[in-house]
Amino acid sequence: MPDYEELSPLAPWRALRTTKRDWDKTDPALLDSLLTQLHLIRAFEEEVLVLAGEGLVHGPVHSSIGQEGGAVGSILPLRATDQVSGSHRGHHQFLAKALSYVRPQGHDPRGAVEGETKDVLSKTLAEILGLSQGYCRGRGGSMHLRWDAAGALGTNAIVGGGVPPGAGAALAHKLAGTGDVMVVYFGDGAVNIGAVLESMNIAAAWSLPICFFIENNLYAVATTVAESTREARLSGRALGFGIPAWRVDGMDPLAVHLAMGEALAHMRAGKGPTVIEAEVYRYFHQNGPLPGSAFGYRSKEEEADWRARDPLDRVAREMIDRKLVTQCEVDGLRARAVAAMQEASAALTQADGNRRMIVPSLWPDPGFRDVGIRGDLSELSGRRVEEEHSYKGALIERKFVDAVADVMHRRMEEDSSILLMGEDIHRLKGGTNGATRGLADAFPGRVLGTPIAEQAFLGLAGGLAADGRYKPVVEFMYPDFMWVAADQVFNQIGKARHMFGGGTEVPLVLRTKVAMGTGYGSQHSMDPAGIFATSPGWRIVAPSTPFDYVGLMNAALACRDPVLVIEHVDLYQSMGRIPDGDLDYIIPLGKALVRREGRRATVLTYLSMVPKCLAVIERLGLDVELIDLRSLDRASLDWETLGASIEKTNNVLIVEQGARGTSYGGWLADEVQRRYFDWLDQPVERLAGGEASPSVSKVLERAAIVGEAEIEAALQRLLAAQGG
Repeated sequence: MPDYEELSPLAPWRALRTTKRDWDKTDPALLDSLLTQLHLIRAFEEEVLVLAGEGLVHGPVHSSIGQEGGAVGSILPLRATDQVSGSHRGHHQFLAKALSYVRPQGHDPRGAVEGETKDVLSKTLAEILGLSQGYCRGRGGSMHLRWDAAGALGTNAIVGGGVPPGAGAALAHKLAGTGDVMVVYFGDGAVNIGAVLESMNIAAAWSLPICFFIENNLYAVATTVAESTREARLSGRALGFGIPAWRVDGMDPLAVHLAMGEALAHMRAGKGPTVIEAEVYRYFHQNGPLPGSAFGYRSKEEEADWRARDPLDRVAREMIDRKLVTQCEVDGLRARAVAAMQEASAALTQADGNRRMIVPSLWPDPGFRDVGIRGDLSELSGRRVEEEHSYKGALIERKFVDAVADVMHRRMEEDSSILLMGEDIHRLKGGTNGATRGLADAFPGRVLGTPIAEQAFLGLAGGLAADGRYKPVVEFMYPDFMWVAADQVFNQIGKARHMFGGGTEVPLVLRTKVAMGTGYGSQHSMDPAGIFATSPGWRIVAPSTPFDYVGLMNAALACRDPVLVIEHVDLYQSMGRIPDGDLDYIIPLGKALVRREGRRATVLTYLSMVPKCLAVIERLGLDVELIDLRSLDRASLDWETLGASIEKTNNVLIVEQGARGTSYGGWLADEVQRRYFDWLDQPVERLAGGEASPSVSKVLERAAIVGEAEIEAALQRLLAAQGG
């Protein structure tokens, strides 16, 4: 018979309940603020439901009525410099943080709703209505509320999507040594999301000061927790990562407050993350003013039982028992909160017959539509620009992959805010290809080997970048892994600046390598340019020489937008020239280069296809112009250089190595033909790989990608169509 040993978790897991003694010894000023904020948030949410019922809220209304106790109880103990983020149902968390920020001295339940308190309510309501006075200038609405100054880093419409960036904010606090913490709120539906669990793991491994606050309202839309998971006590997830956890009644704001106080002591002591699970109850359906019972998934009896535990009534009752407030004063607070919200609503609307309408002058100007998708690159102005063909100093021969490590060493030496993250980049003498060679030894603590969890560590890097104090450089071992982290790549990092009103910078660099031709098969061989070009928040660079890599990486690191830097394994061992002892110049984003002049056709290409096209053109002696695009995103294409060439040659061939389905050249060809239709003698020609991804078989892989033979055939077809 086997011998058994009972195992214990690394961290404690406890349920916390208040006693009468806890309520009796609580500071009256704290109870004043609890009661006031609860009523302000309740009145706010009720007015939003009224406006939604009148058709004045464009989009969903995820009311937090019933859940206010979890938000107010957990946020009141925070510092102004602590930060929070929330989910799609996050009005209460945003308001609790904003109200605490503008009134650090606390709130008086007997006082008027005025000044900055009134402004917060009005500005938040304007944002939910999509108006220009809102915190995100109407772009965020209900699900994307952000106010950096108050430490409210944004609510998030993707379930669990805001958790990895929250871990990034926590890393910023740890690196800065401020003692500040991050609290990231999410619901029971998010607990089973991979990004959440990955983030818990990395936060524990790196001892980050973050509280994972689970609002367990028992239903993900209409699906119960019991249907979704066997262990319905969701804070138990913490035990698998060695994180201490508290389970509390979220309808008891003081219990939440006490649990957060203990969690804060743990985090501020440098002991790492915490988990708090608050059992709360949303009084209404997932979206709108009807209760869940109206849709048949909850009973009226269940709803009545939870309403009898209303956090507003609980706090008022305890305060009345201590003679800290009278029922008349509670009623007066309620009346003032409702009146304040009606006044805020009236200021944003006007009569329209028997109905109300939004005051037309408050809508954002339609011309604001594309403003703030990305920055204006003014941060690059004044920097020294160099090109290899005109460089005046001494040049030395250097392997491409060594230039990658060289320029990163130089920038990390000059800028202590730069951190590197990725799988195995701190081992193997510079990762799997040597691109980070020597950096871990030279900069201890700044080259972070990550778990195999792309959505967690890239999302973390996005949150770190948005903090503004640090610039993360992330390596994806292969670009195909972007699909694993697609939410963080596209929904979070790519959209952040625009979604939050245009002012949220995300200065992040993502490095990855194209590995076609190496036998790694269909899940390790893609060219990501075509996919990233569909996400307008990203900038994309693709250097083809060591000299260009240095200049473009310097520009990427100076840029305040997220930049994808694509490398190619075919280029890593190639030799090229870089300046001897000078790695401080830039090549501006948005500047293409004519690699070879010609008159009969223009070839547009990038990365390893540049030397291959050049070799074919020169071997055949063709009068063809070759342009190295270098910058690939829509905003950075150098139409001045491209246009001058097209107007001269009147023929275009776009060459890329990868599959047709994820082609970069498809949209580029369309854009060229729309812009230069009158200058073209024939349709734009495109050369790409096959429909299938590259296979492991050497023969099938070669058949799937573009090489010199295909380039030669394409050029012959293009020129033959001219009669040449």
